Parts: sequence; C-alpha cells; structure tokens
Amino acid sequence: MFKSYQLKWFFILSGILAISTQLLRKEISREIAYWEYFNYALQNYGVILIAWLPYGYFFNHKFPWLKNYTKNLLSIVVSILFALGLAYVFSLVLPPDRLNDKAVGFSNLSDFKIHFVSSFFLGLVCYVVFYSIYTNAALQQTKLENEILEQAHLRAQLISLQQQISPHFLFNSLSTLKTIAPDWPTKNYIIQLASVYRYVLNFNEHHLTPLSDEINFIRSYLYIMNERFEDSLKIVINIKEEYLKLLIPSLSLQLLVENAIKHNTISAEKPLELTIITDDSPALTVVNNFQPKKVPAEGTGTGLKNIRERYKLLANQAIKILNEDGKFSVTIPLLQK
Repeated sequence: MFKSYQLKWFFILSGILAISTQLLRKEISREIAYWEYFNYALQNYGVILIAWLPYGYFFNHKFPWLKNYTKNLLSIVVSILFALGLAYVFSLVLPPDRLNDKAVGFSNLSDFKIHFVSSFFLGLVCYVVFYSIYTNAALQQTKLENEILEQAHLRAQLISLQQQISPHFLFNSLSTLKTIAPDWPTKNYIIQLASVYRYVLNFNEHHLTPLSDEINFIRSYLYIMNERFEDSLKIVINIKEEYLKLLIPSLSLQLLVENAIKHNTISAEKPLELTIITDDSPALTVVNNFQPKKVPAEGTGTGLKNIRERYKLLANQAIKILNEDGKFSVTIPLLQK
C-alpha cells in the first residue's frame, strides 16, 4: 500500500505545504504551547491525507464501466468532499487553531465557501502531483516490461537458431557417417537413428499423431534397441490396417516401449517379450512379460503419468494398466480425427 498509494510523496507534499503556510504567516508574538503545534500538524496532515487517498484508490483499481476522464473527475470530486468533510469534523472535535489568526469555522456560508475553495485547490494539487507520479511510475514499469520482453525475444531467437543449427549439423554428420560406413548394417543403423531423431524433433506434446506415423517411428526405435539387446529383446507388432489412420498423442507409444525396456530385466536367460497389438475398442495395447529389475530404475512411473495426463487433457479419456499373470500391459485409446 505504501508504494501503490505513493505515501512517500504524500509526506513530502504535506511537509512542503505545512512549512510554506507557516512561512507565509505573520510572526506570532504570543507564546504557543507544544500541543497547539501538534493540533496544527494533525489538521494539515489529516486533511491532505484524506484528499490524497482517493487518488490512490481510483488509480490502482479498474472500473470498466467508467471512462478515464470520468474516473479522474470522480476521483477529484471525492477528494474534495473528503477534505471538506474532515475539515468540518476537525472544527467540531479539535480546539481552535491558535497558530492561525485567520482560522475560520463553519458558522456561516462565507466560512463554508472559504473551506470549499481551500479543499478544491488542495484536491487539484493532490491530483496533479499524484497523476504525475503515477504516470511516471507506469511509464518506467512499461519500459522495464518491454526490456524484459525484448530480452526474452532475443533468447528465443538464439534458442531457435541453436535448434536450427544443431539438427542440420547432426543430420549432415549422420549423412557423412552413412557414406563412409563400410557395410549395410552400419548404414541401416545410421538411417534408423536419423529417422528417430527427425521424428523427436517434430514432437509437440499437445499434438495428436496418426498411428501409422507412430508405428513407423517405433519400428526405427526398436531397430536401434534390437541392435543393443540382440536376441534378448523379442518384439511382435500386430496392428489392424483400418486403425492406422486413428490418432494417439505424439511419442506415447515410444514412452510405453521405453517404459517396458527401462524397468524390466533383459538378458539372454530372461529375454523381454514385447507385443504391440490393437483390439476392437479401438485401442492400442503394449504387453510385456513382467520381470522387474532388482534395483528400480530412476523415475519409475513418470512415463505412465505423462501419458495419463495427456489423454485426460486431450481427449478426457483414461488409459488402462494391468499387472496380472506375469504380464504387464497398458492400453491406450485410439482417437478419431
């Protein structure tokens, strides 16, 4: 509140007005008690504060039904009325201001006019000062926000440039490796690796992908995994052709396959059998024999949680997870366009 209502400037303005009014008065010859100085200060600071606060309220709150000039005019009127009202209250509850030989009350219309004119000019002075300070602060804030946005834009451009340079460099390198590779298995491995990387680069977690594209990608991905695990990884893919045009969240199938490989023991003695099939729901199911590692892999459950949240967000549907009879399976719905 201290900052939004510009109270620092209120104290400065109050001090200037209080001191200047004293300097403009004739020298006071009689002896004045300390409490009378307090009485004078209380009246001055109180009236200026009550005239100042309405501007803080109106400038810091939005009133959609009011135009700017209407809101400004209303704030001035409220400020003047508040100052006039408090001056009247002070005239009733506080003793006469002995520091001001020309002090007036509210006993007649002439006195009221004097108070009204004083409140009017005080309200205008407070408005001009507050409006100038508020406008300058808003301008500085706008400049700061523009600088932040400009820096963010430059960072985004840099990241975009890096992302453009990095893939081109990698694909050119892979193309060179494919050219100099001495045999077809090595060349094919490089081709599949490039295919995987290209697909991942085009990934957007909020997009849906045709099942046919995801299957082509997963074949390249599993080719690389087969080279790593050889006969320890056995894979069966059985997809109904009429389902290939249906959609699934991008990389969701890859996450299921990766989840199975990551969290299960894979060896020549205990090969991992991975099956990717469709049913009549229509839905896609990934099944593997359940042989969890003795030491759980880091991030257990993260992949499934990701898929569950994306299906809820994109289609408001649930996935089905089963772990029974030594088989672990995850079924995800196939979505219409």
